[in-house]
Amino acid sequence: MIVTTFPRSVRMIEHILIPLKDGTTLAARVWLPDDVERNPVPVILEYLPYRKRDGTYERDALTHPYLAGHGYAGVRVDIRGSGESAALLLDEYSEQELADGVEVIAWLAAQPWCSGVVGMMGISWGGFNGLQIAARRPPALKAIVTICSSDDRYTDDAHYMGGTLITAGLEWAFFFFGTMCLPPDPLLVGEGWRATWLERLANAPLFFEIWLQHQRRDSYWKRGSVCEDYTAIQCPVFAVGGWTDAYTNTIPRLLAGLTVPRKGLIGPWAHAYPHFALPGPQIGFLQEMLRWWDYWLKGIDTGVMDEPMLRGWMMESAKPASHHETLPGRWIAESSWPSPGITPRRLFLTDEGLRDEAAHLTARAVCSPQTVGKCGGNWVPFGRGHDQAGDQGEDDLRSLVFETPPLDAPIELLGAPIVTLDVASDRPMANLVVRLCDVHPSGESLRVSFGVLNLTHRNGHEKPELLAIGERYRVRIQLNDAGSVFPAGHRVRLALSTAYWPMIWPCPEKATLLISGGTLDLPVRPPSAADALLSPLPGPESAPPENPTMLRRGDMRIERIDRIGLELGAKGKWQYHVEEDDPLSAVAELQRTQTMSRDAWQIRIETQMRLSCTRVAFLLKASLRAYEGEQQLCHRDWDRAIARDFL
Repeated sequence: MIVTTFPRSVRMIEHILIPLKDGTTLAARVWLPDDVERNPVPVILEYLPYRKRDGTYERDALTHPYLAGHGYAGVRVDIRGSGESAALLLDEYSEQELADGVEVIAWLAAQPWCSGVVGMMGISWGGFNGLQIAARRPPALKAIVTICSSDDRYTDDAHYMGGTLITAGLEWAFFFFGTMCLPPDPLLVGEGWRATWLERLANAPLFFEIWLQHQRRDSYWKRGSVCEDYTAIQCPVFAVGGWTDAYTNTIPRLLAGLTVPRKGLIGPWAHAYPHFALPGPQIGFLQEMLRWWDYWLKGIDTGVMDEPMLRGWMMESAKPASHHETLPGRWIAESSWPSPGITPRRLFLTDEGLRDEAAHLTARAVCSPQTVGKCGGNWVPFGRGHDQAGDQGEDDLRSLVFETPPLDAPIELLGAPIVTLDVASDRPMANLVVRLCDVHPSGESLRVSFGVLNLTHRNGHEKPELLAIGERYRVRIQLNDAGSVFPAGHRVRLALSTAYWPMIWPCPEKATLLISGGTLDLPVRPPSAADALLSPLPGPESAPPENPTMLRRGDMRIERIDRIGLELGAKGKWQYHVEEDDPLSAVAELQRTQTMSRDAWQIRIETQMRLSCTRVAFLLKASLRAYEGEQQLCHRDWDRAIARDFL
């Protein structure tokens, strides 16, 4: 529901500058209650590199005015080197970024319109740096809301998964690289815009090159991973995500590891704020945040901390599809995490399939075609397109499969399934992919969870070890957390493969694995009568949207932000290819053109990136071309060979 009137009327300040100690200024957009000079309010900070002016304006319009209308200052700050902020941005979550964030919080708390307390909220990048800045304990930061984020930058971000390289990191690096090459808006920064832009273009790093130089969980990834010391966080944490997203594993870990007051919320959603995320149902997330902020920033007893620690959407079995508008299910809750009510149900891999009792398993080989994985969807779905895992049937046919008979009674899972396997390899390196699927009576296969493991990382991600050919190892793979029902009459299927393209990059050699035993532990949660007594979550509300005018010019998609007279254009092409029997044939090619214009002022950015490999190296090529009008102002090329490190 769109809300047009609020308890307090709101004004917006398009552009203010926040001074830092080193002389750098960070740009912010601010929404304030009109009477804030007489009645100062807490600040809710969102701190991102995604261009407040023209990058996040649509979601900002839905969210920040709503918070301001209920007695908060919504402040959206561009990180150093992005948007209209000065200086350079050289990597994710840098020490400079976090130190700047601490300064920003102190500056905000000292403003006459602030009551002296600050909260941080954010999704993805903003969820990450909210956790990391909280671990630095700025005095004015009293609580955070972290959405679709991670406490472990190596295992649960868009770079590596189970010690394998995920191509989502390439796509993300490519998108981010292009975005960072856009200029600030001259209407806000004046004549200095071109000098700032040229400095950015000349110094923009190839982000993927940085990340590819750290292929194991070294100090680069540990810095900023709050799981290294949960006790560093001393303010309350509200952790939020969705089962369709890739970042959900963080929520149970935070609930288990943090020592501060904390709450978790997991819906059916992909990578978006829950008041407008797909798949639905959406919820009144802004109302839920207000209850959280009122309690921790205003001292109002809203009852938010009297409720269960974790609230989750138990997903009913749905028809597999690459896009869902909604997913069926019901809300459940747990008063603590880990929950004492969840018990593992162990199934054994046997010659007859998955069974409740241990029985003989004749050793079975698995050596997948390199194209297994085409049904896997994107590593991080955003829910707006066809980016989710579809029917797994085709991938299942080309995998090693174990399954139960039709279930006599439903099984409800909440938590992380765990697979333990006895495995031997005919090569010193191999990947192992495990998918847990719900097989419908019709034969359709719904992916419920999955996990991957680079077997050289079997003893940890810091010191990989080659496999001894033919030696049997017992390996443990923890799959992604899930909240799902397997209905009676359906089958539980475990599918094993050695490839998952294009989600993960292939090993240097095609390996054959011999599986000689194993178990599947399912985290079974018995239905609870208390779930039906949960107070219903409110329906979604938001402030009025700021809808751009959508245009087409040839093959370019254009959006016009009418309020500021700015047109943004984009077109791109992503191609992935691998030969069925040749892992070294893997190649990813990405191209993108972006435009930015207002009347006679016209900017064009052209970027390309290509990743291929040999047995011993990744080959990374990239190019950047930047134009003002028809004049080329920047031309940079990269050609890198980066050694493969047990990958």
